[in-house]
Amino acid sequence: MALDTSIPVLIIDDYQTMLRIVRNLLKRIGFTDVDEARDGREALEKLKARPYGLVISDWNMAPMTGYELVQQVRAHPMLQKLPFIMVTAEARSENVIAAKQAGVDNYIVKPFSAETLRAKVSTVLGLAVRAEAPSI
Repeated sequence: MALDTSIPVLIIDDYQTMLRIVRNLLKRIGFTDVDEARDGREALEKLKARPYGLVISDWNMAPMTGYELVQQVRAHPMLQKLPFIMVTAEARSENVIAAKQAGVDNYIVKPFSAETLRAKVSTVLGLAVRAEAPSI
C-alpha cells in the first residue's frame, strides 16, 4: 500500500526553524497539504476547525506542551483516533513511555532525516488504516 501524501498534516512547534525543517521534509516525501501551529492551544483550535489526517508535534512547548496536547486530542471524541507523532530532542525512555501512555502513535528523536520521517509516518498511517478496517 502506497503512502497517501494527499492527507492534510498539522505540524506543531514553537520554533519557526523546526516548523520549516519538518515542512520541507514532508514536502520532500510528497505531502502538499501541510499546516502549522506554534503551540498546543493553537493546534487544538485548528484540529477542531478542520479535519487532518496526521499530527506531528514537538514535545516541549509553552503554554501547552505536546504531551498535554496529545492528552486533549485523545480525550476529544472527534479527534481521539487521529494519528499522532511526537518529535523531541529527549531520548530518555521515561519520556517515550509517557508519550505512549498518553496516546502517541510514534516518537521521533531530533535530529532526523526524511527517510526516518517517512518510515514513522508510514507506520502510523498503516496503523490508522488497520484500526479502521472492519474485522472479519
